[in-house]
Amino acid sequence: MNGLFVGLTTLDIIYLTDHLPDHNEKIVAIDQTIAAGGPATNAAITFKYFGHQATVLSVIGNHPISQLICAELEDCYINVFDLEPFYQNPPPASSIIVNQGTGERAVISINATKSQAKVGKLSLEILQDIDIILIDGHQMTASQIIAQKAQEKGIPVVIDGGSWKPGFEKVLPYVDYAICSANFYPPNCSNTQEVFDYLKQKSIPYIAITQGEKPIQYWTKKGAGMIDIPPIKAIDTLGAGDIFHGAFCHFILGYNFVDALAKSSHVASVACQSFGTRQWMSVTKKT
Repeated sequence: MNGLFVGLTTLDIIYLTDHLPDHNEKIVAIDQTIAAGGPATNAAITFKYFGHQATVLSVIGNHPISQLICAELEDCYINVFDLEPFYQNPPPASSIIVNQGTGERAVISINATKSQAKVGKLSLEILQDIDIILIDGHQMTASQIIAQKAQEKGIPVVIDGGSWKPGFEKVLPYVDYAICSANFYPPNCSNTQEVFDYLKQKSIPYIAITQGEKPIQYWTKKGAGMIDIPPIKAIDTLGAGDIFHGAFCHFILGYNFVDALAKSSHVASVACQSFGTRQWMSVTKKT
């Protein structure tokens, strides 16, 4: 199976510490890792882990830092379609501190605010042989074009609704699966029910809202419900949502919506018990 992952690619510099720094405090990290990141990119690497082919559609550019990102994606056997291959500025970088005791993380990143692609004539040949598409909302112009064409071709579209981003309203009418976090609030929405109602009005047939360790809430035209999350001792929650979405793109190709959510949740829970966004792959079965 082939997946297309549209959105953000970053360089993540991740530190593991025994506490988050106080005002003007310097602390020595217990461990560190440097990896390519971003919601769409982490999801693509997860999808690839489960034995599929993954293509990232993003802005990486031609800066020395870009070469570090490309080297890791090549090591992971990820195909890359760079929307701005001659972009000279550094790609987005994220600095992340993970509290070893709680698994909570603090993230500072510029995301794609300064690296929005000037799409022009986007070649839709990239959709050839694609079985599923994930959109994280960080390259909205390209995402709208891709989502609209995907609907015409009958290719299912998943959105990673980590947070509301301007332009999502133009993508949502073409979405099959809206998998959102508890921090996803469309305009004039202030609670979960209003979010569900908003997404239903966009005619999205499958909707879910994840809430960390709390149950996943979901809605389909056949009914609604909740999926419990087994308690774990979290080491690092960084990238859990990205990994969830990548796993979902894998499972939804072979399971129904509710089962795909449950299985994806299990994968994300395993990932939270390891430091960084890759270590979990050594302990998770590819099922």
